[in-house]
Amino acid sequence: MADTTGNPTDTEAPSGIDNTSPRKSSWKYIGPGIVVAATGVGAGDLVATLIAGSNFGYTLLWAAVVGCLVKISLAEAAGRWHLSTGRTLFDGWASLGRWTTWFFVVYAVIWGFVYGAAAMSSSALPLQALFPDVMDLKWWGIACGLVGLVFVWFNKYEVFEKVMTLLVGVMFVVTVYLAIRVTPNLPDALAGLLPVLPDEKDSVLNTLGLIGGVGGTITLAAYGYWVNAKGWTDTGWMKVMRLDNRVAYATTGIFVVAMLFVGAELLHSANVAIASGDKGLVQLSDILEAEYGGATAKFFLIGFFATSFTSLIGVWHGVSLMFADFVARYRDSAGTTGSAVASGARERSWPFRAYLLWLTFPPIVLLFQGQPFRLVILYGVLGAAFLPFLAGTLLWLLNSSRTPGEWRNGLLSNAMLVLAGVLFLVLCVKQVWDQPWSEFF
Repeated sequence: MADTTGNPTDTEAPSGIDNTSPRKSSWKYIGPGIVVAATGVGAGDLVATLIAGSNFGYTLLWAAVVGCLVKISLAEAAGRWHLSTGRTLFDGWASLGRWTTWFFVVYAVIWGFVYGAAAMSSSALPLQALFPDVMDLKWWGIACGLVGLVFVWFNKYEVFEKVMTLLVGVMFVVTVYLAIRVTPNLPDALAGLLPVLPDEKDSVLNTLGLIGGVGGTITLAAYGYWVNAKGWTDTGWMKVMRLDNRVAYATTGIFVVAMLFVGAELLHSANVAIASGDKGLVQLSDILEAEYGGATAKFFLIGFFATSFTSLIGVWHGVSLMFADFVARYRDSAGTTGSAVASGARERSWPFRAYLLWLTFPPIVLLFQGQPFRLVILYGVLGAAFLPFLAGTLLWLLNSSRTPGEWRNGLLSNAMLVLAGVLFLVLCVKQVWDQPWSEFF
């Protein structure tokens, strides 16, 4: 893929950064990109793409591709901040004013509480479908949450990355197999790369939603932290990071396009509708069983579990790492560095583990009692607001003196971040507008 930064690709160190010699971009270094791809593509993303395929066939294939390019720009900008300044993203946010701190704290508390329950439920659904007589969905969810907690608590980034890579391999094999199995119409698929809007009501918003839904929200901000956790802390790793980031969203693109093929061929051609949300994937497994047999359905459910569980442990690790950095920055106003993340100290700290516990145990209550109405509304609003916040703050940070001149945004990077900011702001306004506020008060 083309470079989306508009910056030179040499890696001369800015002053004040302890830089080693530039590394050649090499496949052997790939890692954080696989992690962000695995975390960013959850069951909800696959369902949204399936529904787009079932409703519009191949018409919106181009939108999925644009979505990948937009997210490449956001993740690259986050990684470039970490490497060019030697500082973490939260340290950059803190330099913009106290409002960023308050936004992150409220977001982390409310979003993490509701997301924990959603992630556990999503991981439980395929397990219950595979083993229907073992235990109830709630207990499967609790088991998934506890396994994720223990795994992240006792393992460092290196082991975490290896497990994520293995699960991504499972996701890749399953989604590509399904795409081939449904025998896609390649001429129609190629025609879908032309930017055309469906001739239906709300087609613009549906298209924007598909673009915005490709590949992660807060995981895009976590990417810089995973870059540091890998041991990449200076501009010598800039070329490697950019290759890694492109691999991430090429992988994401394959997942999304494969599921759009399934939606277009298996659902659209037969005029079959599935439910939104994770239960739509359970419905798809039933359709696959009827069409191709039980083995294909079980194979798909294994891929469904890999997709959901990678999102769970990815958030358990990545957002806990960000929360630990937030606490470190709050306790030391001098700032936080990528080297501190690379040392592994953050993963052993009490704030990291405290947020892990927050993601795991309080949400268990929601599995039994259902999600509180007002909390779900706030969760939706905060989630919708995060990407405009990320795009806007990255534009601010990477065009200011906070970033060494050589690594500030170029024209193309600014254009992509502005596009991302406008796109996500529109989606945020729609999300806020659609909330049942009259019932909230």
